[in-house]
Amino acid sequence: MTRVLLVDDHLHSRRETHKILTGGGYDVVGEAASGTAVAGMIQQTAPHVVLMAVGLSDLDGISAAQQIMAAQPTPIILLTSHHDSKTIRRATAAGVMGYLVKPLRPEELRPSIELALAHFQEFVTLREENANLKKTIEARKVIEKAKGILMENQGYSEAEAFSLIKRQSMNLRKPMKEIAEALILSEAVSRTGKS
Repeated sequence: MTRVLLVDDHLHSRRETHKILTGGGYDVVGEAASGTAVAGMIQQTAPHVVLMAVGLSDLDGISAAQQIMAAQPTPIILLTSHHDSKTIRRATAAGVMGYLVKPLRPEELRPSIELALAHFQEFVTLREENANLKKTIEARKVIEKAKGILMENQGYSEAEAFSLIKRQSMNLRKPMKEIAEALILSEAVSRTGKS
């Protein structure tokens, strides 16, 4: 069952949304009336999705969404009576995964939640791929530098230098990047000792 955290400072609206959610088979794991309370409630309730009003008394929902996405990314759907382009741009920039205009229509809820969850999964996958790509690029830079040192100091060809780093990596059961970093460090220490 999909776990939902509901954030709305308008009591009547929150009750109506709660009724629609539970009637649709969702598990409302928490309710809040303030934007500043959301981050702590996410840690306590571990929702799959957050439905949050834009117009909150202490911190507007878009600012709260921005803070959540920076600290603890969670799929967020905004509930608002505003559908002007400025509000939509702010919501998009904050990383919001969905946007529903009040009054909430029950038939729009399930598709919005399902789309928000799917978009969030794509976001998480892309972020992981991006992080892995950055690590790969960084490792390649370090390995290239180490190969250059071996080619310059030992007279190895590029293929021989790469093969040596790879062989050491397998023999010591360490990533090639670590072997390359050790080579670079050894070269730096050697140069410091000569000067």
